[in-house]
Amino acid sequence: MKTLQKLLTTKPIYYTKFDPTRIVKAYELIKNRISHPKRVQLIGTNGKGSTGRAIAHLASSSGLRVGHFTSPHILDFKERYWIDGKFATNEELEIAHEKLYKLLGQEMAESLSYFEYQALLAFVLFEKLDLQVIEAGLGGEFDATSVANYELTVVVPIGFDHSDFLGENLEQIATTKLKAMASKALIAKQNNKEIYEIAKSIAKDMGTKLYFYEELESKNLEQIKEIAKQNAWADYLVENIINATFALDILGINYKVEDLASLKLFGRFYKIVPNVTIDVGHNPLAATAIVKAIEGKVTLIFNILGDKDLSKTLEILKPKIKDVEIIKIETQRATELKEIEELLDSLGLNYSYFNGELDEGKEYLVFGSFYVVEAFLKSVKLGVSC
Repeated sequence: MKTLQKLLTTKPIYYTKFDPTRIVKAYELIKNRISHPKRVQLIGTNGKGSTGRAIAHLASSSGLRVGHFTSPHILDFKERYWIDGKFATNEELEIAHEKLYKLLGQEMAESLSYFEYQALLAFVLFEKLDLQVIEAGLGGEFDATSVANYELTVVVPIGFDHSDFLGENLEQIATTKLKAMASKALIAKQNNKEIYEIAKSIAKDMGTKLYFYEELESKNLEQIKEIAKQNAWADYLVENIINATFALDILGINYKVEDLASLKLFGRFYKIVPNVTIDVGHNPLAATAIVKAIEGKVTLIFNILGDKDLSKTLEILKPKIKDVEIIKIETQRATELKEIEELLDSLGLNYSYFNGELDEGKEYLVFGSFYVVEAFLKSVKLGVSC
């Protein structure tokens, strides 16, 4: 049997063809042979990582044993599997992998996609815990994580993304995502009001009880705002954290708001040194949130994947950009550098290429994707960790 890492290296990260039945068949092989603690799933476009981590952190701090599955990672694969404040060890992952591989059998284990295998690995790795916080990948209804049963679905803001898989317009994308809703669903504050109506329609058909962020009242708003100020969290992160507390309330899980003081949201508008902020955002919805959080103008260290809306993302960011430093990223999905250059020229933005050096007199924002943040951290070697 291959080790986990050797098995994953045989799997392409991105598939041109998608078979939604494969993960269902795989889950059938394991579901009656593993334990099923309480689970909450996060679906949507932006904010899954920070909302999920806040849920997991508060629940774990209250005394529950909690696992949080998220993707992708920034520096280390183990970042995808968080258990009670620490990333899973290589040994823990290998033990879970050995069990999963045997339950699936060689043929099925090797046929699954990179993400599908990781999702099932989370269910095995976290099976003895009290709560599993599971972040969907790019989808909803047919996402690998959606084969399991959930106590609650948390729907973070939905935007136009992954149109090649999810649909050609926002209605189709939202419908695909929202069809993953469990019997209870918490709908975060949405930028597009159309999402609410789609959610209500689908919930009626599925018998889902909906909870809306804007109709709930936070008992701890002032305390959360004070902690947010101390931690320099952007407004959109405050909304995500309040949403996390609503999720815990719905789940009936007790927590202490003061435990938020030790919550670490690495990569989410995160200041790693006084003049450098990193954010793994990668689409117009994220850019809109970032613009509201930025004070003054910044030097943008930037790149973006080819399937993202490069033009709209930069147009939104432009009012807060002093100049741009393009950083090269290692992925077949990267946008052609010439395309970025041409757009920057058309927007009248001065640019150069990032050379690994930082000017203490400049304020930097590193933004565009997980790959961008990873490339930046590896090139500057600031000694920070996730």
